[in-house]
Amino acid sequence: MPRDAFQFSHSLRVRWAELDPQGIVFNPNYLTYFDVGVTEYWRAIGCVYPGAFFAQGVDTFLIKATVEYKAPARFDDEISVRARVRRIGRTSITFVLAIERGVELLVSGELVYVFTSLADRKPAPVPEMFRRAVLEYEQAPVETSPAK
Repeated sequence: MPRDAFQFSHSLRVRWAELDPQGIVFNPNYLTYFDVGVTEYWRAIGCVYPGAFFAQGVDTFLIKATVEYKAPARFDDEISVRARVRRIGRTSITFVLAIERGVELLVSGELVYVFTSLADRKPAPVPEMFRRAVLEYEQAPVETSPAK
């Protein structure tokens, strides 16, 4: 996805504890960076997790994660996690993510979350407030399915 398709970016600095014996970021840590990016995306659009979610009677569960490694990050690198919503389904939301060092793409990926009811953890419709917030925030088109 082109860099200019992302409205949202969050900066992080690679910490020593995130490295493997090769001196590069240990591969599962990129999923942690993705998680931070999604959490900060929600904050940026006014849907702070978990409060805004619980107030709507929902939570989310990650059901799919895809990661493509292009180049490694190293200790003390300043990296940016870019995130955008590609699709909002009836009960799910798909994020596209990119991790960059400057303009160099290091990692790209996709996370799919399903919304669930707090009461029984069964799939629940994406609350309208989240749909509106995402669609108002994103500048690029978001694929959507009807809420009902």
